[in-house]
Amino acid sequence: MQAGAWVAVAIGVTGACYGQRPSQGGGQITKAEFRDAIRSPANPHDIDVPPGYRVELVAQGLTFPTGVAFGPAGEVYVVESGYSYGERLTTPRIVEVEPRGELRVVLEGPPSKNGAPWNGIAYRDGALFVAHGGAIDGGSIVRYDVAGGTLGAPQVLVEGLPGIGDHHTNGPVISRDGWVYFGQGTVTNSAVVGPDNADFGWLGRHPELHDIPCTDVTLAGLNFTSKNPLTLDEKDEVTTGAYLPFGTPSTPGQVIKGSLPCSGAIMRVRTTGGPVELVAWGFRNPFGLALGPDDTLYVTDNGFDTRGSRPVFGGADMLWRVEPGRWYGWPDFSEGRPLTASWYAESNGAPKGFVLAQHPGQPPEPTIYFPVHSCATGFDFSRDPAFGHVGEGFVALFGDMAPNVGKVLHPVGFAVMKVNPESGELEFFARNHADEPGPGSKRENHGFERPVAARFDPSGKALYVVDFGVMQMSDRGANPIARTGKLWRITKEAPHASR
Repeated sequence: MQAGAWVAVAIGVTGACYGQRPSQGGGQITKAEFRDAIRSPANPHDIDVPPGYRVELVAQGLTFPTGVAFGPAGEVYVVESGYSYGERLTTPRIVEVEPRGELRVVLEGPPSKNGAPWNGIAYRDGALFVAHGGAIDGGSIVRYDVAGGTLGAPQVLVEGLPGIGDHHTNGPVISRDGWVYFGQGTVTNSAVVGPDNADFGWLGRHPELHDIPCTDVTLAGLNFTSKNPLTLDEKDEVTTGAYLPFGTPSTPGQVIKGSLPCSGAIMRVRTTGGPVELVAWGFRNPFGLALGPDDTLYVTDNGFDTRGSRPVFGGADMLWRVEPGRWYGWPDFSEGRPLTASWYAESNGAPKGFVLAQHPGQPPEPTIYFPVHSCATGFDFSRDPAFGHVGEGFVALFGDMAPNVGKVLHPVGFAVMKVNPESGELEFFARNHADEPGPGSKRENHGFERPVAARFDPSGKALYVVDFGVMQMSDRGANPIARTGKLWRITKEAPHASR
């Protein structure tokens, strides 16, 4: 079965009863499950891996970690984002994990204008590179030189990235020829600012925000009417077009000028700084970037949500093979398919019309399709036969954020999946016990909560999994819990000597 068909079947089995059943997302936990999750110790034995592999807990007590990097002398650095959905602000930090799991703070972000969330970290040639996601003050890519176990002053390689919005600046990954590649998410779910963006917290602060195309685009004039959350009048409504501020309608043939930096794109900058360059665009939230064994760039991309003025139903998450200069379909395509297809309308809804009068190209087919709302995030490729599966990718699935992103009938994600970019095949590699899918807090299990990154150490023999921690979800939004993040390690056990 092709991967795309597998996703279709996974969604289709919901059947006619879908609309009648309540959402059962992984974060929709009871008070008792919530208390157990934050009080009970982690247990690697609650995580299933294939025979011959073992899971270890490396560190715990992390607050909203998003990435891991490794220094030349075996240092293990974890970045704590300093921000989480739910408008939870803490202090972004880089911590070094000591051999016994103790956390040594090597850098704290300043109290203000700290660029949170810090979404990912990479090491190369004596420096750490961090993506400052910029939910409050805009995104940037920052370099910190490392000397004697301490970090030097920040060197901003690129700033002014459009990280204020639903999605932020992500990455980075560094090529052998000295480029820092990073992803920039979109401001909105589907190019139209709506009341859902007030729920995210930024519309009230920045009603002028909207998505920025990477090249000039021509609008079809399709507009969307919604309630106005910026007034107290419950009957007040506004009409908004794509790529425009909230309450600004579009007209047929209207041209929106493209600029750089832009939304929904992969860009790059030299490790020493310089002009930012566009690599590819038309993504929604290109969160995880990794270079394959042949240096091909891949990216995970989070699909549309069923929310806002232009909700899209049934959009899968994707792994793309990145071709420079190509457009990947957002905001009018999902997984390479047009949103005008009835597939993307809810059972009693209408297909979504195009917001662009002309498209920059025909988007390709994804390399891998992930389950809808699984939230594919950071990943890496195996390169060492000692671990196995050389050339295959290991992708962290953060897990669904239902009911805010749309309804699910059971937890989706909360695992590490192994993917084959050549065949399109995927399978679970590490997850909580298979008969209890979802985060540990959902099942009173003490394994994974929300894997957000998977990265091999320099030896290639150990796969480290960054676990963001407990995030409770409800109709009121996200409730992330500080100091519940963890760092896990997966290795292949040495074969037993025969007798």
